[in-house]
Amino acid sequence: MNSLFIQKIMIDWRRISPDSYLRKIDALRNLEELELARPVTFFVGENGTGKSTLLEGVAVAYGFNPEGGTRNYSFSTYDSHSELCDALTIGKGYRRVKGGYFLRAESFYNVATKEEEYAADPYAVPEELHRKSHGESFLAIVQKHFRPEGLYILDEPEAALSPQRQLTLLMEINRLAEQGAQFLIVSHSPILLGMPQAEILSFGEGKLHEITYEQTDSYQVTEMFINNREYLLGKLLRE
Repeated sequence: MNSLFIQKIMIDWRRISPDSYLRKIDALRNLEELELARPVTFFVGENGTGKSTLLEGVAVAYGFNPEGGTRNYSFSTYDSHSELCDALTIGKGYRRVKGGYFLRAESFYNVATKEEEYAADPYAVPEELHRKSHGESFLAIVQKHFRPEGLYILDEPEAALSPQRQLTLLMEINRLAEQGAQFLIVSHSPILLGMPQAEILSFGEGKLHEITYEQTDSYQVTEMFINNREYLLGKLLRE
């Protein structure tokens, strides 16, 4: 047994309605059990392949608010999460979680807006988040409120961050992982995905499978564009 907080994710498809759209997601419909092996796990793949759906389901099944925040947050501005969370069983490790956050780019504003109502929460972020840029406030949560031996679930964190800030986030994730934290991250960032020793799970080719950094579309497309920029732009824009 490893020391991860989430060691296994299991889906009971009997608890999902026969006409659910979840059954049409190729990478998920045949998935019954997923074992996690490393402190940092990335979900990668094209848009619509089920990455965020599974990430959100895991977060909600573990006890996080669907729109983000700590497990103490309880609010909803728009009920959009799927029924997947009700069909998930989380195989937990023996260690006790000492912190946690579900951080998602698309609903971050709503979380920041609710901070005043959660002033007593030791992981709450003060209201000046709205006085910062999106990227600054997003990174402020990581730097000030993520702790060693915590569980952190991040959905496309690079959406708010410049390349330089993504490098800062990479360093923070690596530091915390070395101090016993666990991360599950959906990302398209060739910077974040380059983290050493991370587990990268692809939702491509109709199945969930592990790939290397160099096999990710994010790496391959970025490398191809940088090395062949003039040729590619000329061909794409002419077409």
